[in-house]
Amino acid sequence: VQLVESGGGLVQTGESLRISCVVSGFTFDALAIGWFRQAPGKERERVACMLNTDEVTEYADSVNGRFHMSKDVAKNAMFLQMNNLKPEDTAVYYCAGLITTGVGDGCADRSPYYWGQGTQVTVDS
Repeated sequence: VQLVESGGGLVQTGESLRISCVVSGFTFDALAIGWFRQAPGKERERVACMLNTDEVTEYADSVNGRFHMSKDVAKNAMFLQMNNLKPEDTAVYYCAGLITTGVGDGCADRSPYYWGQGTQVTVDS
């Protein structure tokens, strides 16, 4: 399994950026997928999660309404469109394949198992 992110960079506050992740080794009907980020000195946090069963997408409160997760099944690629970026969005962003670790059907019952190498997003104020 391999996940390869691309598209990170330096932007100004209020600008947009789209990051991508090309997946090999599993398909999107097999596993839920997600985007995570880790800022310096902070724990890694989940930003968005898309289930494989019904494509329901959940977002962290801090990005809800600004970020949009999507996928291209034909290309086995996933994307994170980030709008109205803020300095607090600065982090290394990781894509992940999620496995079921709980008894429910939602994102809360999925945990990351496969990781990409990460891509740096820096938002300058």
